[in-house]
Amino acid sequence: MDLATILGLIVAAIGILGGFTIEGGSIGGLINIPGFMIVIVGTMGAVMVAFPLEYIIGMPKVAMATIFTKVTVHAHHMADELVKMADRARREGLLSLEDDAQNIKDDFAKKALMLMIDGTDPDALRSIMEIDIDGLAQRHRENARVFEAAGGFAPTLGVLGAVLGLITVLSHLDKPEDLGHGIATAFVATFYGVGIANIVFLPLGEKLKVRSAEERMVREMILEGILAIQAGDNPRIVREKLDSFLAPGKRSKRDDGAAAEAPRAAA
Repeated sequence: MDLATILGLIVAAIGILGGFTIEGGSIGGLINIPGFMIVIVGTMGAVMVAFPLEYIIGMPKVAMATIFTKVTVHAHHMADELVKMADRARREGLLSLEDDAQNIKDDFAKKALMLMIDGTDPDALRSIMEIDIDGLAQRHRENARVFEAAGGFAPTLGVLGAVLGLITVLSHLDKPEDLGHGIATAFVATFYGVGIANIVFLPLGEKLKVRSAEERMVREMILEGILAIQAGDNPRIVREKLDSFLAPGKRSKRDDGAAAEAPRAAA
């Protein structure tokens, strides 16, 4: 579960609703079914016009995955595994990594390792895996665009809801005592549109882009590590290459290369 997303939604709700309550507002006054329908259903309709149906159907799944899916591949852990594989490959050959490839959890790393073990040419291996990386990034970009588009449509639909509410209010000018309540209710739709755009749709779009960039970085690191293993690089060199992808605080402090070379030197 992504705690930052959950906590962010909670903090935003506390800030907005808490401030509204302190100003003397009533939470019950923000409940307006017609305004909700105009903004939410209207926004979904606008998104359906802009994107193929499968993107809209996938929005709930993508949103849930963004919030609840745990990161299964940590870059620094994968770097450690690749350095260990580099050491084993230098001592026992590439075929010795077959069990490691079968047991690894990440599908991308497993595919690249199996291609390497099968003797795929390095240039072909890089080309195949880069196509995989680019395809994933493209899918992530499209998913992010859907949420960004929804974030752009929702405030406009909110204004439309306010206008429709005001039309209703102005058609009943013969009841001046109800005008204040009617106008307040009309503007609830604007609150829905601006709120859901800036608290849900746009932030989720940004989170998808951040997740995509992180996943792309990890996959590029995995690819470089596997190509280095295929080339027979010293584990120390593999470590240096992989550490270049990691933030300074995540880089290994161990001298993997020296540790790997020590047994052979003693022999």
